[in-house]
Amino acid sequence: ASIMYKFAIAALLATSVAAFAPAQSAGRTSTSLNLNGWTADESKFCFGLPGSLAPVGNFDPLGFAANADLGTIKKYREAELQHGRVAMLAAIGMLVTEEPIEFHPLFEAANKDIGPAIRHLDEVRAVEPVFFAVLGLIIGALELNRATVGWKAPDSGTLGSVSGSGTMFQDLNDEYYPGDVGFDPLGLKPNDPDEFAELHTKELQNGRLAMLGAAGMIVQELVNGKEIFVNLGLAEDRFDSAAQAMLPVQF
Repeated sequence: ASIMYKFAIAALLATSVAAFAPAQSAGRTSTSLNLNGWTADESKFCFGLPGSLAPVGNFDPLGFAANADLGTIKKYREAELQHGRVAMLAAIGMLVTEEPIEFHPLFEAANKDIGPAIRHLDEVRAVEPVFFAVLGLIIGALELNRATVGWKAPDSGTLGSVSGSGTMFQDLNDEYYPGDVGFDPLGLKPNDPDEFAELHTKELQNGRLAMLGAAGMIVQELVNGKEIFVNLGLAEDRFDSAAQAMLPVQF
Protein backbone atom coordinates (compact mmCIF):
# COMPACT_ATOMS: atom_id res chain seq x y z
CA ALA A 1 0.00 0.00 0.00
CA SER A 2 2.85 2.35 0.86
CA ILE A 3 4.48 1.72 -2.53
CA MET A 4 1.20 2.44 -4.33
CA TYR A 5 0.84 5.75 -2.46
CA LYS A 6 4.39 6.73 -3.38
CA PHE A 7 3.69 6.01 -7.04
CA ALA A 8 0.45 8.03 -6.86
CA ILE A 9 2.21 11.00 -5.27
CA ALA A 10 5.02 10.83 -7.83
CA ALA A 11 2.49 10.78 -10.68
CA LEU A 12 0.66 13.78 -9.24
CA LEU A 13 3.89 15.75 -8.90
CA ALA A 14 4.94 14.83 -12.41
CA THR A 15 1.69 16.06 -13.96
CA SER A 16 1.80 19.24 -11.90
CA VAL A 17 5.35 20.00 -13.02
CA ALA A 18 4.48 19.19 -16.63
CA ALA A 19 1.65 21.70 -16.51
CA PHE A 20 4.12 24.50 -15.75
CA ALA A 21 7.01 23.26 -17.87
CA PRO A 22 8.04 25.59 -20.69
CA ALA A 23 6.70 24.43 -24.04
CA GLN A 24 8.15 24.92 -27.50
CA SER A 25 6.87 28.13 -28.98
CA ALA A 26 5.79 28.82 -32.52
CA GLY A 27 5.84 32.57 -31.87
CA ARG A 28 3.85 34.98 -29.74
CA THR A 29 0.57 35.11 -31.65
CA SER A 30 -2.57 37.05 -30.79
CA THR A 31 -6.20 36.32 -31.55
CA SER A 32 -9.18 38.48 -32.34
CA LEU A 33 -11.52 36.25 -30.33
CA ASN A 34 -13.37 38.03 -27.54
CA LEU A 35 -13.59 35.66 -24.57
CA ASN A 36 -15.44 37.01 -21.54
CA GLY A 37 -14.39 40.49 -22.61
CA TRP A 38 -10.74 39.52 -23.08
CA THR A 39 -8.95 39.78 -26.40
CA ALA A 40 -5.39 38.48 -26.48
CA ASP A 41 -2.83 41.25 -26.94
CA GLU A 42 0.81 40.15 -27.29
CA SER A 43 2.03 43.62 -26.29
CA LYS A 44 0.66 43.12 -22.77
CA PHE A 45 1.84 40.93 -19.90
CA CYS A 46 0.39 37.42 -20.30
CA PHE A 47 -1.43 38.63 -23.41
CA GLY A 48 -3.60 40.88 -21.25
CA LEU A 49 -5.15 38.15 -19.10
CA PRO A 50 -6.37 39.47 -15.73
CA GLY A 51 -4.57 38.45 -12.57
CA SER A 52 -1.99 41.16 -11.90
CA LEU A 53 -2.58 43.10 -8.71
CA ALA A 54 -0.69 45.88 -6.94
CA PRO A 55 1.75 46.03 -5.27
CA VAL A 56 3.23 42.92 -6.96
CA GLY A 57 2.01 43.76 -10.45
CA ASN A 58 3.37 41.68 -13.33
CA PHE A 59 5.07 39.03 -11.20
CA ASP A 60 7.14 36.57 -13.24
CA PRO A 61 10.62 36.35 -11.65
CA LEU A 62 11.58 33.18 -13.54
CA GLY A 63 10.44 34.53 -16.90
CA PHE A 64 8.01 31.75 -17.80
CA ALA A 65 5.72 34.19 -19.59
CA ALA A 66 8.41 36.25 -21.30
CA ASN A 67 8.66 34.29 -24.55
CA ALA A 68 5.66 31.99 -24.24
CA ASP A 69 3.10 31.93 -27.03
CA LEU A 70 -0.62 32.41 -26.52
CA GLY A 71 -1.42 28.72 -26.23
CA THR A 72 1.24 28.20 -23.59
CA ILE A 73 0.08 31.22 -21.59
CA LYS A 74 -3.48 29.88 -21.61
CA LYS A 75 -2.25 26.48 -20.40
CA TYR A 76 -0.27 28.13 -17.62
CA ARG A 77 -3.39 30.02 -16.53
CA GLU A 78 -5.55 26.89 -16.74
CA ALA A 79 -3.10 24.99 -14.53
CA GLU A 80 -2.82 27.86 -12.05
CA LEU A 81 -6.59 28.20 -11.74
CA GLN A 82 -7.22 24.49 -11.23
CA HIS A 83 -4.45 24.13 -8.67
CA GLY A 84 -5.77 27.20 -6.88
CA ARG A 85 -9.33 25.88 -6.79
CA VAL A 86 -8.22 22.54 -5.37
CA ALA A 87 -6.04 24.34 -2.82
CA MET A 88 -8.93 26.55 -1.68
CA LEU A 89 -11.08 23.48 -1.07
CA ALA A 90 -8.17 21.73 0.65
CA ALA A 91 -7.41 24.65 2.97
CA ILE A 92 -11.03 24.96 4.08
CA GLY A 93 -11.42 21.19 4.35
CA MET A 94 -8.38 20.81 6.55
CA LEU A 95 -9.54 23.46 9.00
CA VAL A 96 -13.20 22.43 9.36
CA THR A 97 -12.56 18.68 9.67
CA GLU A 98 -10.00 18.96 12.46
CA GLU A 99 -10.16 20.00 16.10
CA PRO A 100 -11.98 21.94 17.40
CA ILE A 101 -14.66 22.07 14.65
CA GLU A 102 -14.46 18.47 13.41
CA PHE A 103 -17.32 18.71 10.95
CA HIS A 104 -17.03 15.60 8.84
CA PRO A 105 -20.16 13.73 7.71
CA LEU A 106 -18.13 10.65 6.71
CA PHE A 107 -16.81 9.94 10.20
CA GLU A 108 -18.16 9.51 13.71
CA ALA A 109 -16.16 12.42 15.03
CA ALA A 110 -18.05 12.46 18.34
CA ASN A 111 -16.70 9.00 19.20
CA LYS A 112 -13.06 9.47 18.28
CA ASP A 113 -10.61 12.00 16.94
CA ILE A 114 -9.36 10.74 13.58
CA GLY A 115 -6.34 12.99 13.69
CA PRO A 116 -4.81 15.42 11.20
CA ALA A 117 -6.43 15.89 7.80
CA ILE A 118 -3.54 14.22 6.00
CA ARG A 119 -4.72 10.92 7.59
CA HIS A 120 -8.39 11.17 6.68
CA LEU A 121 -8.25 9.36 3.35
CA ASP A 122 -6.24 6.64 5.11
CA GLU A 123 -9.20 6.23 7.46
CA VAL A 124 -11.61 6.07 4.51
CA ARG A 125 -9.51 3.44 2.82
CA ALA A 126 -9.28 1.37 6.00
CA VAL A 127 -12.99 1.54 6.84
CA GLU A 128 -14.67 1.76 3.42
CA PRO A 129 -12.26 1.11 0.52
CA VAL A 130 -15.13 1.20 -2.01
CA PHE A 131 -15.70 4.88 -1.26
CA PHE A 132 -12.03 5.54 -2.02
CA ALA A 133 -12.51 4.02 -5.48
CA VAL A 134 -15.73 5.95 -6.06
CA LEU A 135 -14.00 9.19 -5.09
CA GLY A 136 -11.33 8.50 -7.70
CA LEU A 137 -13.99 7.87 -10.35
CA ILE A 138 -15.77 11.14 -9.52
CA ILE A 139 -12.53 13.12 -9.80
CA GLY A 140 -11.77 11.36 -13.09
CA ALA A 141 -15.22 12.21 -14.46
CA LEU A 142 -14.81 15.88 -13.57
CA GLU A 143 -11.40 16.00 -15.25
CA LEU A 144 -12.77 14.24 -18.33
CA ASN A 145 -15.51 16.86 -18.60
CA ARG A 146 -12.92 19.64 -18.30
CA ALA A 147 -10.83 17.99 -21.02
CA THR A 148 -13.75 17.67 -23.44
CA VAL A 149 -14.77 21.30 -22.90
CA GLY A 150 -11.36 22.97 -22.98
CA TRP A 151 -9.03 20.80 -25.02
CA LYS A 152 -8.76 20.08 -28.73
CA ALA A 153 -9.47 16.50 -29.66
CA PRO A 154 -6.38 14.50 -30.69
CA ASP A 155 -5.96 13.76 -34.39
CA SER A 156 -3.71 11.63 -36.57
CA GLY A 157 -0.87 14.13 -36.18
CA THR A 158 -0.97 14.28 -32.40
CA LEU A 159 1.16 11.31 -31.34
CA GLY A 160 4.77 12.39 -31.14
CA SER A 161 4.03 15.75 -32.71
CA VAL A 162 6.57 18.44 -31.85
CA SER A 163 5.60 21.06 -34.43
CA GLY A 164 2.50 22.59 -35.96
CA SER A 165 1.84 19.54 -38.13
CA GLY A 166 -1.07 18.33 -36.06
CA THR A 167 -3.02 18.93 -32.89
CA MET A 168 -0.43 19.14 -30.16
CA PHE A 169 -1.05 17.13 -27.01
CA GLN A 170 -2.79 19.38 -24.44
CA ASP A 171 -3.67 22.13 -26.93
CA LEU A 172 -6.58 24.24 -25.64
CA ASN A 173 -9.49 25.20 -27.86
CA ASP A 174 -9.13 28.67 -29.35
CA GLU A 175 -12.55 29.70 -28.05
CA TYR A 176 -11.92 28.35 -24.53
CA TYR A 177 -11.25 30.84 -21.75
CA PRO A 178 -8.92 29.24 -19.15
CA GLY A 179 -10.92 27.85 -16.25
CA ASP A 180 -14.36 28.58 -17.70
CA VAL A 181 -15.89 25.11 -18.06
CA GLY A 182 -19.44 26.44 -17.79
CA PHE A 183 -19.96 25.42 -14.15
CA ASP A 184 -21.87 28.24 -12.46
CA PRO A 185 -24.85 26.75 -10.57
CA LEU A 186 -25.39 29.94 -8.53
CA GLY A 187 -25.20 32.30 -11.51
CA LEU A 188 -22.33 34.32 -10.06
CA LYS A 189 -20.48 34.88 -13.33
CA PRO A 190 -20.80 38.56 -14.31
CA ASN A 191 -21.84 39.58 -17.81
CA ASP A 192 -19.88 42.82 -17.66
CA PRO A 193 -16.26 42.27 -18.87
CA ASP A 194 -14.74 44.54 -16.21
CA GLU A 195 -16.65 42.83 -13.42
CA PHE A 196 -15.62 39.43 -14.79
CA ALA A 197 -11.95 40.46 -14.89
CA GLU A 198 -12.18 41.69 -11.29
CA LEU A 199 -13.83 38.47 -10.10
CA HIS A 200 -11.32 36.40 -12.06
CA THR A 201 -8.44 38.26 -10.41
CA LYS A 202 -9.95 37.69 -6.95
CA GLU A 203 -10.24 33.96 -7.65
CA LEU A 204 -6.63 33.84 -8.81
CA GLN A 205 -5.31 35.74 -5.80
CA ASN A 206 -7.27 33.62 -3.33
CA GLY A 207 -6.12 30.48 -5.14
CA ARG A 208 -2.48 31.58 -5.01
CA LEU A 209 -2.73 32.25 -1.28
CA ALA A 210 -4.52 28.93 -0.75
CA MET A 211 -1.77 27.01 -2.56
CA LEU A 212 0.82 28.46 -0.20
CA GLY A 213 -1.44 27.99 2.83
CA ALA A 214 -2.42 24.40 2.06
CA ALA A 215 1.19 23.45 1.33
CA GLY A 216 2.28 24.96 4.65
CA MET A 217 -0.40 23.14 6.63
CA ILE A 218 0.37 19.81 4.95
CA VAL A 219 4.09 20.14 5.66
CA GLN A 220 3.43 21.07 9.29
CA GLU A 221 1.22 18.00 9.79
CA LEU A 222 3.80 15.76 8.11
CA VAL A 223 6.50 17.10 10.43
CA ASN A 224 4.85 16.50 13.81
CA GLY A 225 1.49 14.81 13.08
CA LYS A 226 -0.46 17.51 14.93
CA GLU A 227 -3.69 19.10 13.75
CA ILE A 228 -3.46 22.78 12.80
CA PHE A 229 -5.31 24.31 15.78
CA VAL A 230 -3.76 21.76 18.15
CA ASN A 231 -0.32 22.78 16.95
CA LEU A 232 -1.25 26.43 17.62
CA GLY A 233 -2.39 25.57 21.14
CA LEU A 234 -6.00 26.53 20.35
CA ALA A 235 -7.55 23.06 20.63
CA GLU A 236 -7.20 19.92 22.71
CA ASP A 237 -5.26 17.01 21.25
CA ARG A 238 -7.66 14.03 21.43
CA PHE A 239 -5.98 11.98 18.72
CA ASP A 240 -4.71 8.58 19.85
CA SER A 241 -1.29 8.43 18.22
CA ALA A 242 -1.19 4.67 18.81
CA ALA A 243 -4.08 4.37 16.36
CA GLN A 244 -1.78 5.49 13.55
CA ALA A 245 -0.24 2.02 13.54
CA MET A 246 -3.62 0.68 12.38
CA LEU A 247 -3.72 2.90 9.29
CA PRO A 248 -2.63 1.43 5.94
CA VAL A 249 -0.09 4.14 5.08
CA GLN A 250 2.59 5.57 7.35
CA PHE A 251 4.67 8.75 6.98
